[in-house]
Amino acid sequence: MAPDPTGVHQLAVNILDANSLLAAFGALGILVVLFAETGLLVGFFLPGDSLLFTAGLLCTTSKNGVHLNLGAVLACAAVGALLGAQVGYLIGQKGGKTLLARTNNKHLLAGADRAEEILTKYGHAKAIVLARFIPVVRTVLNPMAGALNVPVKTFTLWQVVGGLLWSVGVTMAGYALGSSIPDIDKYLLPIIGLIVVISVIPIGLELMRSRKSSPSAE
Repeated sequence: MAPDPTGVHQLAVNILDANSLLAAFGALGILVVLFAETGLLVGFFLPGDSLLFTAGLLCTTSKNGVHLNLGAVLACAAVGALLGAQVGYLIGQKGGKTLLARTNNKHLLAGADRAEEILTKYGHAKAIVLARFIPVVRTVLNPMAGALNVPVKTFTLWQVVGGLLWSVGVTMAGYALGSSIPDIDKYLLPIIGLIVVISVIPIGLELMRSRKSSPSAE
């Protein structure tokens, strides 16, 4: 992508829009967003799934002058996802429960409850891998694992497995779709819109589940 000498394009970037993020920052934007989403509690709202899928699509085509290199995308996605999770775990070790106790964000608190439930129900290995595919939960499970004293070797092993399955898998799904449809440019915006809708379905399901299980809902 050609640099924007005015800087207007970068200033107008929408951090909730995968296409806008990729147009402004390319593969490096993927690394930063995934690091924030999986490592910092403030990143729970970021569009990890749609960002990865859209990046995969943009490796097969060029939309509005945006074309990404698959190798760079995969590398940045893996580094962001793995490094972010490990930092999140360390944050949890140092005071994750205190940080969560200070927040008033109901979505974040619901995600923390769900993360703790998943760890208890499925065990450390399965929970750490499964959480990668659940928005919000993948943000809070890492610090929760640290706060709950999940052994660092266990966490590191399974966050790497889950992180690679998620980051590489979702990216390659986008790449495979883009490679299999002729003239994908014509359908890119509707496909991205569909992916955004699909990516928020798990959030909606989690919110419905948390409302049903809350005392006020009984």
